[in-house]
Amino acid sequence: MASNSTKSFLADAGYGEQELDANSALMELDKGLRSGKLGEQCEAVVRFPRLFQKYPFPILINSAFLKLADVFRVGNNFLRLCVLKVTQQSEKHLEKILNVDEFVKRIFSVIHSNDPVARAITLRMLGSLASIIPERKNAHHSIRQSLDSHDNVEVEAAVFAAANFSAQSKDFAVGICNKISEMIQGLATPVDLKLKLTPILQHMHHDAILASSARQLLQQLVTSYPSTRMVIVSLHTFTLLAASSLVDTPKQIQLLLQYLKNDPRRAVKRLAIQDLKLLANKTPHTWSRENIQALCECALQTPYDSLKLGMLSVLATLSGTIAVKHYFSLAPGNAGSSPRSSDLVKLAHECCYHNHRGIAAHGVRVLTNITVSCQEKDLLALEQSAVFGLEALLVLCGQDDSAGAQATLKIALNCMVKLAKGRPHLSQPVVEALLTQLHSAQDTARLLMCHCLAAIAMQLPVLGDGMLGDLVGLYKVTGRSATDKQQELLVSLATVIFVASQKALSAEVKAVIKQQLESVSNGWTVYRIARQASRMGNHDMARELYQSLLTQVASEHFYFWLNSLKEFSQAEQCLTGLQEEDCSSALSCIAESLKFYHKGIASLTAASTPLNPLSFQCEFVKLRIDLLQAFSQLICTCNSLKTSPPPAIATTVAMTLGNDLQRCGRISNQMKHSMEEFRSLASRYGDLYQASFDADSATLRNVELQQQSCLLISHAIEALILDPESASFQEYGSTGAAHADSEYERRMMSVYNHVLEEVESLNRKYTPVSYMHTACLCNAIIALLKVPLSFQRYFFQKLQSTSIKLALSPSPRNPAEPIAVQNNQQLALKVEGVVQHGSKPGLFRKIQSVCLNVSSTLQSKSGQDYKLPEYLLINSNEQRVKPHNDYFSTQFLLTFAVLGTHSIVVESSVKDANGIVWKTGPRTTIFVKSLEDPYSQQIRLQQQQAQQPFQQQQQRNAYTRF
Repeated sequence: MASNSTKSFLADAGYGEQELDANSALMELDKGLRSGKLGEQCEAVVRFPRLFQKYPFPILINSAFLKLADVFRVGNNFLRLCVLKVTQQSEKHLEKILNVDEFVKRIFSVIHSNDPVARAITLRMLGSLASIIPERKNAHHSIRQSLDSHDNVEVEAAVFAAANFSAQSKDFAVGICNKISEMIQGLATPVDLKLKLTPILQHMHHDAILASSARQLLQQLVTSYPSTRMVIVSLHTFTLLAASSLVDTPKQIQLLLQYLKNDPRRAVKRLAIQDLKLLANKTPHTWSRENIQALCECALQTPYDSLKLGMLSVLATLSGTIAVKHYFSLAPGNAGSSPRSSDLVKLAHECCYHNHRGIAAHGVRVLTNITVSCQEKDLLALEQSAVFGLEALLVLCGQDDSAGAQATLKIALNCMVKLAKGRPHLSQPVVEALLTQLHSAQDTARLLMCHCLAAIAMQLPVLGDGMLGDLVGLYKVTGRSATDKQQELLVSLATVIFVASQKALSAEVKAVIKQQLESVSNGWTVYRIARQASRMGNHDMARELYQSLLTQVASEHFYFWLNSLKEFSQAEQCLTGLQEEDCSSALSCIAESLKFYHKGIASLTAASTPLNPLSFQCEFVKLRIDLLQAFSQLICTCNSLKTSPPPAIATTVAMTLGNDLQRCGRISNQMKHSMEEFRSLASRYGDLYQASFDADSATLRNVELQQQSCLLISHAIEALILDPESASFQEYGSTGAAHADSEYERRMMSVYNHVLEEVESLNRKYTPVSYMHTACLCNAIIALLKVPLSFQRYFFQKLQSTSIKLALSPSPRNPAEPIAVQNNQQLALKVEGVVQHGSKPGLFRKIQSVCLNVSSTLQSKSGQDYKLPEYLLINSNEQRVKPHNDYFSTQFLLTFAVLGTHSIVVESSVKDANGIVWKTGPRTTIFVKSLEDPYSQQIRLQQQQAQQPFQQQQQRNAYTRF
């Protein structure tokens, strides 16, 4: 995460400065609130959400909301409206209000006003606060009373508040249900008000009895009020209630299908389709075969393209779920349905070549999902139909530059990737169709096609060589103009070329790429292509592109960043010269690579800034340097068997010590050190993995592969030399079983399997240590280094940003100043935290809970110097808290029985939805000074004073005897 060290509570500097910043901002707004000018008061009110965002801790938010409540109480209606908008915008901060009673008391006083508008704003304010006051009976009573008001504004506000409280409070929902029922069924209630009251029933899902009564009322409404508006509102409320209560979902699907089939009004049909889509997304498992069949029949019979498009959208959603397997399953006593002869396939075939491209796209999507889901062997006709439909859609949308055509093309290309993955034998015609259309399509469509080709080539690398010629030919004629689309297309085409070539680029391809880039004045395009080359392992190409960019940047930080990337690419390029079974050249290549890596890490350190510390990049490169040094050391250790063979007395020494490995000489100890070093590196790679919460899955997999390389070498050392008898290969045997998502991963997996096979064949056949064992280890290192390292996305780009900000109380004004605590008392340490996100929160993973670890350690002891037990010196507590609206709070009780200075370390880590713990930090330290309590001090002093005369008398007696 972004925070490497935890800062105390309000901003990014020391505690006193932070508090001053927050207080000064609040005082500035308070001055505006107290102004006599209405404009200044309104300006101060609307600036509060920004203040909450900047200082999101309860102390400030509580004070601010109390000030806003005062403004609401004494201000005019316009100020009250501003306070209402601020409250609604700051909904996630409401639970941080500490004095809820006082806040609500100031707001609630306005409910007794004679002005109906003021009462209406107050009701809306109470409705916005329903999440923190769900069971306030006075609020419940005011809402019920206001529903009977003669003022329309107040009644609408009461309806809003009733909906919010019904969603939060079961008691209120139970109490208001009958009231709403009476109002809806009452003849005196206007139709417009009935339409506004009906949606409240969607919140009556707190228990089965309440949901059943609400459902009966809605059923009566649909029957009693057949007007279009009433039917639409009632049916939609019906659907939302069923989706929340879950028990009545099958009945609701049948009801919607009935209206879709029998009701002649197109508005009702559209609403039924919209609600069916909602239920298809939320509960696809509740759809029966009869439901899908009825929807297919409606789609086949309707003459309207808009309705057919909606029904196909629902069917396309269902076809990608378990519902399609239910549809084609052979149930006992039922003849079943063949995928070739069903109405669903008939409908999809009919729509594949429809003149409406949206209908055609959904038809192809249904065919693709059926082809991938159904595992029957006799699906040749269905597969061909899916491919032909995709090709037709590709031709249709490739020539159209409109937004609708591009959205349709995205659907078709996603289907192509899915089809190539699920049915690999169909990938060849799909790729040929894409390459054919690339030459004639619009630039926007070409971009999407390139992404599709790259995805297919990543899954099926065997197709890469076939598409390389067409791609290079297209690259030659692209980029003639400097438009953004052409620049984007250059990057996409270069990416596909890198993926398709898989290994080293040929000289001809390099020349074509360089020639095109020389005519492009956009340095950003060159950088993006170089970045893709680094990700795909084409380090020679990347080095030249980074070199060309060094003089085109204005900032020295950017210069050092590009220079470090150039050095890293040069370092990895040095490793491409490795030859199998040639240890001497391997040592020179690694030494040359380390020279460039050390230059690169110096530039990378210079490129870092306080706002962008490049912590992941620096740690990743340091680990790579240490790994190369460990490889070099292991090769030297293997060579030492030749340069420094075991002495003649080694066998005697081994027999004397009872350690058979000692007969191999000093190489046995060196191998043991190497094994420990590789295990230490694997542990450090594991720590880097756990600290990279915001990294994408490909980057994490890359780190995991580096860790597995270290574990593989340490296992090989143990199995070949140190402990061949107890070495087990079972836990390493399934490394190649997992599906590889990239060429780098495939090649690494292949090396792992080959090395394991070699080690297993040598294990227990030859007595260690022989030249065959050392040669096997050297060959394993060379094989690992011959796979070009991939610098993944997180090395260059951070798409997700998550950080935790902690506040501790009590907290000293000066961080170095200790907090005084008496040794017979416990310190209640309150830990509050806020989770802060970037522009794309939860893109890769979300925080499920935060783990807080508080440990106290005795730093210096006052009083008598005597040895203390371990449990008194170090104390550790741990709690897990679940953030709500990105805020969490908990307390720890700490005891400091030993007099002296103690350090308290608070460290946070997070747990994601999959149960994986990430060591994200931050980590903060405060000091506590344990003092002797006054009573104990007084008793001790009295005892000392009582002992002094006795000691003096003993001294006199001693002198007298002397």
